[in-house]
Amino acid sequence: MSAIESEAVTAAWARFDRAAEAAAHVPILSLFEAEPDRLDRLTLDAAGLHLDLSKQPLSAEGLAAGLALVRASGVEARRAALFGGDEVNASEHRAVLHPALRSPGADFQALGEPVSGEVRSTLGRMRRLADDIRSRAALGATGLPFKAIVHIGIGGSDLGPRLVWEALRPLDAPIALRFAANVDGAEIAAALHGLDPATTLVVCVSKTFTTQETLANATVARDWLRAALGEAGARAHFAAVSAAPERAEAFGIDRERVFAFWDWVGGRFSVWSAVGLSCAIALGWTAFEGFLDGAAAMDAHFLAAPLDRNAPVLLALAQVMNRDGLGRGARAVVPYARRLTLLPAFLQQLEMESNGKRVRPDGHAALRATAPVVFGDAGTNGQHAFFQMLHQGTDVVPLEFIAVARQDEGPPGLHRKLLSNVIAQAEALLVGRSETEVRAELEAKGMPAAEIDTLAPQRAFPGDRPSTTLVLERLTPESLGALIALYEHKVLVEGVLWEINSFDQWGVELGKSLASRVLAELEGGPPQAHDPSTHALIERLK
Repeated sequence: MSAIESEAVTAAWARFDRAAEAAAHVPILSLFEAEPDRLDRLTLDAAGLHLDLSKQPLSAEGLAAGLALVRASGVEARRAALFGGDEVNASEHRAVLHPALRSPGADFQALGEPVSGEVRSTLGRMRRLADDIRSRAALGATGLPFKAIVHIGIGGSDLGPRLVWEALRPLDAPIALRFAANVDGAEIAAALHGLDPATTLVVCVSKTFTTQETLANATVARDWLRAALGEAGARAHFAAVSAAPERAEAFGIDRERVFAFWDWVGGRFSVWSAVGLSCAIALGWTAFEGFLDGAAAMDAHFLAAPLDRNAPVLLALAQVMNRDGLGRGARAVVPYARRLTLLPAFLQQLEMESNGKRVRPDGHAALRATAPVVFGDAGTNGQHAFFQMLHQGTDVVPLEFIAVARQDEGPPGLHRKLLSNVIAQAEALLVGRSETEVRAELEAKGMPAAEIDTLAPQRAFPGDRPSTTLVLERLTPESLGALIALYEHKVLVEGVLWEINSFDQWGVELGKSLASRVLAELEGGPPQAHDPSTHALIERLK
């Protein structure tokens, strides 16, 4: 898009804004009566997931205006460009082709160069290593089988695999998987604590093999292995995922244990690649392959479904209505599944790093508010923390509830209690409780009028607070893959509507470069120019 919006996009946004203005004055609950087909229009099934957007402030006109905006903004063309391997990440002149990672049988190209052959080859190498370790055909330097994996990465190289492991790991895992991301020494110490170097595999994930935090933790792990097994022995206990195999080899990792990571794979979209190697080993190849298949099913839905029945498109429109139409700057994601506790953290990176931009690819300022704050925790824990603010706070915060219909762990009665809570919370946010109702309840209890006057306003709920509910039939590798891919495609749609590049992340660079200068000073180097507060902190912490 040029620096000046096209007339079609300007007109589409104007229509959308008018629909949003109307939505601000029409309670969501009233739309169910005014629009008898509301449930049919705003609920759908996609790749094994059920999506209910009927509690969002999308009237029939709001949805029509949103779909017109999607068409005018070129979402379909941008989608085709991404799947076609075009230069979607313009600032870095790269394709963005994570769908190729979960469809190895297809024939994808990145900037005109075939890539699916390399994907198939890498997946084959991953499968062989996973199968060999699990069958004990591959042993450690002392002849013992591997019983633990320590996965070292940061950002997308950590959050994706960590989420997958927590979501899918068996209660009695034959291979333990631990993670180290933070450069805080307590993290790598905890990851290695109690493990036997002779039965531990370390997997280091770094695209460039220059990431400060990852290399610092990998060095600690390498020294730990070498102290017990010697330098040659340590090599048998290391694997790497990197686009710079020569750097990984120089670090002390055998080339045959280095797995490819291509520049057309962004870190936060990389769990489908060899970045997921640790999960493929610890969960087994069948589970990892199912995870890829679930994402591929969502890819197929995103490509083929009409826009008005397209789950990523509708999920994005609900957010754009709340963010840009109604000025709501935050969104809560609450999975009612303990195994999905890390999903809000994963989505923080996926969405806020992708779309937390204030400048468009042409260098001009964004014309609209972009990514909202994403936060959340597992239900029902969150109900005893931030739900107070969601129900009665001064800000309206849209929610996404995620529920699993059938639970295979724990007593069935507990799961019914869990499901009753997620359904009830969504209903309570929508319908609220009026002060009149509260007064009637308190009067029926015989409370004095003066006390009622004080308590009734405090115990009233305004309601009309929007939410989306996503239901997985079961939490399986396939449903997890579909869920993550759904959010990936939602990011693309939103980025197109906001006219920003969802696939670079220049905002992480400045702090990293300044940290190198500060580190040199903390280690005794000459003072550098800083603001007075920063200078004082450096002097205090030396």
